[in-house]
Amino acid sequence: MKSGISRISPRFAFFLLLFCVAPAFAQAPDWVHTGSNLGNARIRIAAADFKPANADPSTPSLKATFDATLYADLASAGIFDMVSKSLAPPATPGAPQEIRLSDWSAAPASAQMVAFGALSASGGRLVVNGWLFDTGATGTQVIARQYNEQASQEMARTVAHRFADAIITQLGGGVSGIAETKIYFVSSRSGSKEIWAMDYDGQNQRAVTHLGVISLSPRVSPDNSRIAFASLGKDGWAVRMFSLDLGRMVSFPGGTAGGNNFSPAWSGDGAKLAFSSARSGAPEIWVSDATGGGLHQITSFRKADVSPTWNPRTNSQLAFVSGRTGLPQIYTMDQDGSNVQRLTDGGYAISPSWSPNGQFLTFSWNRKYGPGAPGGQDIYVMDIASKRWLQLTHDSGSNDFPFWAPDGRHIVFERAIGGKTEIWSMLADGTEQHQLTHSGNNFMPNWSWK
Repeated sequence: MKSGISRISPRFAFFLLLFCVAPAFAQAPDWVHTGSNLGNARIRIAAADFKPANADPSTPSLKATFDATLYADLASAGIFDMVSKSLAPPATPGAPQEIRLSDWSAAPASAQMVAFGALSASGGRLVVNGWLFDTGATGTQVIARQYNEQASQEMARTVAHRFADAIITQLGGGVSGIAETKIYFVSSRSGSKEIWAMDYDGQNQRAVTHLGVISLSPRVSPDNSRIAFASLGKDGWAVRMFSLDLGRMVSFPGGTAGGNNFSPAWSGDGAKLAFSSARSGAPEIWVSDATGGGLHQITSFRKADVSPTWNPRTNSQLAFVSGRTGLPQIYTMDQDGSNVQRLTDGGYAISPSWSPNGQFLTFSWNRKYGPGAPGGQDIYVMDIASKRWLQLTHDSGSNDFPFWAPDGRHIVFERAIGGKTEIWSMLADGTEQHQLTHSGNNFMPNWSWK
């Protein structure tokens, strides 16, 4: 373990303060695929390079950014079988009258759907016309979109994200795409642990806070207007609030009154915030309204109760971590603290996150924790009703702080290997794991709600 509180890993620093204490992936069971929207057969889709619609010198580079982003967004959605660019027909269609759908449906492309269109830049404006067609016998137009925005590389990415999300939502059972979502996380790359943000695919990483102190556990509100997080100040750990609308810190009085305060979590309607506080002695779960008022304690066991997360489907149930039976385990309870149920059956289980549909929890679990035990800290997903679980990571460092994407298909998490901790994402069945950060040490990711 690293020495010094500023160098200790967030997982062990977090729980030490509170408790004082690659083989191939197996086939995921059907209940995981059904509940995470990954259960349907993948649609074979082609994303044609868009046709340049004019000779403006900025058009080629903007088009290259758009083409690459659109393909990557569709490839990472988890619901498509992508046609390789090398198998695409040589023609570049820019409008419906220019495409021969039979060329795309035939081998080697064998596409069921094809996205195509035209892009131009002129007078500082970026104009994109995009279509999605079914390549079957009827040649049905599924989507038609036009975008007219200020021309820039970032806007070319944004427009590609929007078109990709439209396609994903249309073909993915009405579940919205995540290409325009953000991931918030902690990074030490500036010298202190600050709150950072990045696009869902790891692009555009930038600092949000510049407080010069240790900040942990960022949680963005459902309307994307504020970030709640824990920060170490002269009076100990406090839950603090940053306004993304105003670009500055704002008051949150309920998170600073006495004791150490950690791990804030928003309810799905944005009306309530739960967090762990030691103001009454041992860390317990407290709940306030969104402004910090109406504060009340909902657990009282005289052992550490931490890391609350709301069921976003009902907003009336929470999962949390408790040391009431010894090593930390995952529990659920009603919002008034009643009906407590233990979910994990041993080991060392922490960092729960509730799936958007309320069916699953994902969490970090060392099932063989203890001196000399051959255990490892890995990410699991559990069906709450049946308590069936699936291990998602295997023999790849120490994995912690998983968090669901709003589409229910993806999970973001941190992975520590050889003294470096980075942010990764994967599908909810553990496949398609991708590293998102590469600079400094990066911890505790949180996916925006939309």
